[in-house]
Amino acid sequence: MPPIRSQSSTKSVEQEGRILLAIQALKNQEFTSISLAARTFNVPRSTLRHRLNGIQYRATSRVNSTKLTAIEEESLRKWIVSMDSRGSAPRPSMVREMADLLLK
Repeated sequence: MPPIRSQSSTKSVEQEGRILLAIQALKNQEFTSISLAARTFNVPRSTLRHRLNGIQYRATSRVNSTKLTAIEEESLRKWIVSMDSRGSAPRPSMVREMADLLLK
């Protein structure tokens, strides 16, 4: 069964597709200006300009509010699995303490 997405999530995915089409059209020189491409594909001009300047789509980039790096998260995950395999499933407070140690 496919995942159920909220309406705003679906709209966001559709808009991202239109942005990618606009970028491709600009690179193929089908449009002479960003404004014209943005109006044609019904996307915000500023968003299109940012994407052309290399700023990534937020859903594909790592969220700024995360504290742990991907390596630290993986280490924490392995620690939790290791504790569970030994018969001692860690409580949330123990996981928080381990995460704090990793942050130090």
